[in-house]
Amino acid sequence: MATTFAKFMNHPAGPRTVFFWGPIMKWCLVGAGLKDLSRPADKLSLSQNLALTATGFIWVRYSFVIIPVNYSLAAVNFFVGMSGLTQLGRIAHHRYSATGTLTAPSQS
Repeated sequence: MATTFAKFMNHPAGPRTVFFWGPIMKWCLVGAGLKDLSRPADKLSLSQNLALTATGFIWVRYSFVIIPVNYSLAAVNFFVGMSGLTQLGRIAHHRYSATGTLTAPSQS
């Protein structure tokens, strides 16, 4: 009978596969999103955060379709999408409160 550790090591999404290490490395994007909470909203990139939000939520869906189903990939991508969505909210709030309407920043 295999031990719990042996089952973990030999799992199709275990530490010997990209299914394990990809999500582990992607947590850095979530960390960067949390770090960006301290940045002023006018310094945030709209296109970058749109891309993070879209890819985060698209990959959540993909995580449930691939075999083996990768719950850790789904979790990290959900949080990547949520961090991007949070930053988009901050950008929209800043742009709305600065002008009273939702407009793009002026290019100086």
